Amino acid sequence: MLTTIEGVYENGQVILKESPPVKKSSKVLVTFMGDDNNTFTGQKRQLGSMAGTIKTADDFNDSLDDLSDYI
Repeated sequence: MLTTIEGVYENGQVILKESPPVKKSSKVLVTFMGDDNNTFTGQKRQLGSMAGTIKTADDFNDSLDDLSDYI
């Protein structure tokens, strides 16, 4: 069973915001999220840049010949 519990790392200790659902002991994985103050510095995508590049065939909704035995 995998369970995620939020917590904070301060002064060499992990302080959990709620009690874990285990009775004795369990393996854990700790992932450090980094600072919340980091801002995205990459280039923003332009909305609608792919407009008109995907086309659907005119017969898209027509029955397939391969399935004619089942229809």
